[in-house]
Amino acid sequence: MNMPIAAITLDLDDTLWPFAPIASHIDQVLDRWLRTHSPATAERFPIPAMQQLRERTWQAHPELAHDLSALRRITLEAAFQASGAPLELVQPAYEAFYAARNTVTFYDDALDALQRIAARFPIAALTNGNADLTAIGIDHLFAFQLGAREHGAAKPAPSIFHAACAQLGVPPPQVLHVGDHIELDVAGAQRAGLRGCWINRIGAQWNHPALQPDLHFDTLTGLADWLDAHVAA
Repeated sequence: MNMPIAAITLDLDDTLWPFAPIASHIDQVLDRWLRTHSPATAERFPIPAMQQLRERTWQAHPELAHDLSALRRITLEAAFQASGAPLELVQPAYEAFYAARNTVTFYDDALDALQRIAARFPIAALTNGNADLTAIGIDHLFAFQLGAREHGAAKPAPSIFHAACAQLGVPPPQVLHVGDHIELDVAGAQRAGLRGCWINRIGAQWNHPALQPDLHFDTLTGLADWLDAHVAA
């Protein structure tokens, strides 16, 4: 396959690590924090109620769909207000949340494959989430991180892909975007003029009616092997 690739853009959640365990860990950590620092809030909003409040907050603020950090802060503000707790607790509660959010467990293959790819190509992290590569300890493997919050729009908006390409200094057809989500990652990248690689760890069926991924692997190691075999250094 003739595919000139000069740079990589890479999704994070569910590509380098599974997000579901992180979400569960966040809920547990925040609940413990509230029980210590604001028992009234913890009583009013046990984990299921806090999850429902978060969902209502997200539905009420579609204009912030690209800014999960802002939505989390608004959720905390609403919980503290409803339980009569001081809003000064929002920042330390957010910090507890954010530390938990950046406690990740990589897929078994991911870190080694990421290191192999980073040794050959500049990689930009391109994410709708709010993971912090520095806090996680892998920022040295990336040229930069571009989040939906910083950019002002989330994948699959073409503008976020184009902004990453511009910062990399590489035209879109020579950038390979790698991610797990059919629409947000692969189709979004392809519509923006990039190449799209689907990392399908769960054995899902490709269901996009009009597009096919340029590359498709069940691990990041599969991509690293393919790049070693098919793309000149």
